[in-house]
Amino acid sequence: MDVIPARAGRPVDLPVLLVAVVWGSSYLAAKGVTTAHTVVAVLVLRFAVALPVLVLAGWRRLRALSAVQVRGALRLGLILAVIFLLETYGVVHTSATNAGLIISLTMVFTPLAESRLSGTRLPGPFLAAAALSVLGVALLTQGAGFTSPSAGDLLMLGAAVARTAHVLVMARSRSVRGADALSLTTLQLGGAVAVFCVLSAVPGTGASPWATASGFGAGDWLGLLYLSAFCTLLAFFVQMWAVRRTSPSRVSLLLGTEPLWAAVIGIAAAGDRPGWPGLAGALLVLVGTAWGRTVTGRPAREHPAEPLSAPAPTPAADAATRAE
Repeated sequence: MDVIPARAGRPVDLPVLLVAVVWGSSYLAAKGVTTAHTVVAVLVLRFAVALPVLVLAGWRRLRALSAVQVRGALRLGLILAVIFLLETYGVVHTSATNAGLIISLTMVFTPLAESRLSGTRLPGPFLAAAALSVLGVALLTQGAGFTSPSAGDLLMLGAAVARTAHVLVMARSRSVRGADALSLTTLQLGGAVAVFCVLSAVPGTGASPWATASGFGAGDWLGLLYLSAFCTLLAFFVQMWAVRRTSPSRVSLLLGTEPLWAAVIGIAAAGDRPGWPGLAGALLVLVGTAWGRTVTGRPAREHPAEPLSAPAPTPAADAATRAE
C-alpha cells in the first residue's frame, strides 16, 4: 500500500475536522430536540430525512448486492438500532459534555475487546491509556461532588460498549464482505429505522412521530435537519471523499478530536459546569483516548487491512454508528 505524504492530505484536513466539530456539536443538538417521551419518534423523523437521500445516491450499487449481503447488513442494523436508542436516551438524561466524552471510550474498548477475542496482548502504554480514560470517566460523572453516575451516564457507557460490538461484528461478518460503504450504511440505517417504526407503534414507548412532528416549532425542525443533513449525510459523504484522497489513519486521527469539540461546545454553548472533578476527568479522557489512539495507530498503519485499533475501521462504520 502506498504511503500518502502528509502534505497531500492537508487540503482534506479542514473538511474532515469540520465533521469532527459537527459530531461534537450533535450531542447538544440532539438534546435540544429530544425529550424522554420523544426519543423513538425523533429517531424515526431524523432518518426519514436522511435515508431516502442515501438510497437515491447508491441505488445502482444497492441493486448489485447479493441476498446474503442484504441480510447481513440488516442484521447489523439491529445492533445499530440499539446504539441509537442508548445514545439518544443517554443524551437526554446527561449533559452534552458527558455524552461526548463517555462515548469516546469506544476508542479504548474496541482494541481491548479485539485483543481478548484474538488472544493477542496489547502494549503496556495502551493499557495505561485505557486506565487513564476509565479514571477520567469516573471523575467526569461525579460533577461537582462524588455521587452515583446518572442514568444518562450509564446509558452512554452502554452505547460505547454497543459501538464496540458493532465494529467487531462488522469486521468479522463474512456476509457483508465486498459490500461498498454506501450500500452497507444505507441498509444498516434502513434496518434500524424499521426497528424504530415498530417501537413507535408499541404503546408506552412515547409520542408517535406524527404527534412529535406536529408539535415541533421552527427551532426544533432546524435542529432535526441539522442532525439529518450535517451529522449524518454530510459527515458520511465527507468521509467517503476524504478517505480516497488521504490515508484512513489521517482521517481517523482527525475524527478522533470529536470528544474535544463535544466538551468545548457543551461547556461554552450549553453552560455545562462539570466542577473541578469533572474538568479533571474530562482532561484525563481526552489525554487517555488520544494516547490510546496514537499507540494502537502504529500497528494499524503496518496492517491496513485490519484497522481495528480505531473505533470505526471504515467510513461506513463511522457514519453508521453515529447516533448523536
